[in-house]
Amino acid sequence: MSNSSPHALTAHWKKFLAVGVVALAIVWFFACKGAGNHDYRQGLSVLVGSLFWISILIGMLMLTMITRVFDAGWAPLIRRNWEHLIIALPILLIIGVAPLAFNSTFRHLLWEWTDATHMLPSGHAVGADPILQAKSWFLNENFFLARIALYVAIFGTLAVLLRRWSFAQDTDRTAGHTHRLHAVSAVGIPLGAITLTMLAFDCLMALSYHWFSTMYGVWFFALSIRLALAVTVILTYKLSNGGWLDGLLNQAHRHVLGCLMLAFTVFWAYISFSQYFLIYTANIPEETFWYNIREIDAATGFKSQWWGVSMYMIFGFFFLPFLSLLPYRTKIVPGRLLTVAWIIVAGALADLWFNALPRQMTQTDLTNYPEGFSVAPFLTSALFLDLLAIIGFGAVVIAIFLRSASRNEAIPVHDPRILESINYHE
Repeated sequence: MSNSSPHALTAHWKKFLAVGVVALAIVWFFACKGAGNHDYRQGLSVLVGSLFWISILIGMLMLTMITRVFDAGWAPLIRRNWEHLIIALPILLIIGVAPLAFNSTFRHLLWEWTDATHMLPSGHAVGADPILQAKSWFLNENFFLARIALYVAIFGTLAVLLRRWSFAQDTDRTAGHTHRLHAVSAVGIPLGAITLTMLAFDCLMALSYHWFSTMYGVWFFALSIRLALAVTVILTYKLSNGGWLDGLLNQAHRHVLGCLMLAFTVFWAYISFSQYFLIYTANIPEETFWYNIREIDAATGFKSQWWGVSMYMIFGFFFLPFLSLLPYRTKIVPGRLLTVAWIIVAGALADLWFNALPRQMTQTDLTNYPEGFSVAPFLTSALFLDLLAIIGFGAVVIAIFLRSASRNEAIPVHDPRILESINYHE
């Protein structure tokens, strides 16, 4: 992928698709095998792997609409790459999250509240749980499945409209397309915010249905934007070195991306700390247990290995990129900014693991994992499958990106602000 022609660069999309199909076939095979043994860990590999890329694409979708609404002069060159990618969002929901939700075996294993006969550690069935009964207006199977379908429809509609009118403007030069894109974005931002919040509630927070946090959707938004910006830096670095952005992407573009990465690093930390601080100070058992199972080994009462992961997120996912992005040169030197981007990608994956993997032990879990949900056995038991799922879904996303780029202009040639974007300066 070194030829500067976008059509030559996209000649390998079928190879990426083949890699994705093979990788996901292996992942789904082991997930189904695990489900047959009443082990939900392999299903979590599918969930985490798909949500990793879904969060990236949600961030890009939101950034596409935000830059449209604010008419950002720097954005058109970079936004075109987001437009190539966002169409993968509904596809990943269909091949990743939807099969887990609509298959009763996976659904009952991952989201235990959907199985009324599931036995809680207290010895009572889920169906008799007063906490679930109080939430049943929202946490019921039919409404849950309807919401999953709605996420596909909403994100898919926004992605299709944003792409259709942007690509149409490349050929007919109609200014009306820009006005339509502004209107769709103005409606799409609050609609997308509500949808991504509900998606975070259903796919992650509902894994421990007793727990709740009103800040959870904002945390997922912050994580998605951080990931989207980091992947954008990695992608534009590649495309500006022998790709179709070679000679077009300049220091000012890197600077604005670096500034946004710094801003959302601080925002992510603020939301994450606020959630922890409020739950810690309130000290309500229905809330604190979520952090307790991520910090304390129930068998010994001492700090667990998950506590080490939480320390990594504080120092490796916040302080390291935060302090690195403060200097001006980090934001303009390609290699330095690229390094910080990879640090954020690794930290975001750890954050998803931290949110999705630990849960209260049931009798089935004790049988499958007698050593508990510590990081060493529980993460490494399916770590290869986690990474393979990320590679599989990622290969599908790259294939979709390359195929879209091969059929449309590499840059939005008739965008009203394309010249301003090409000549953007600090």
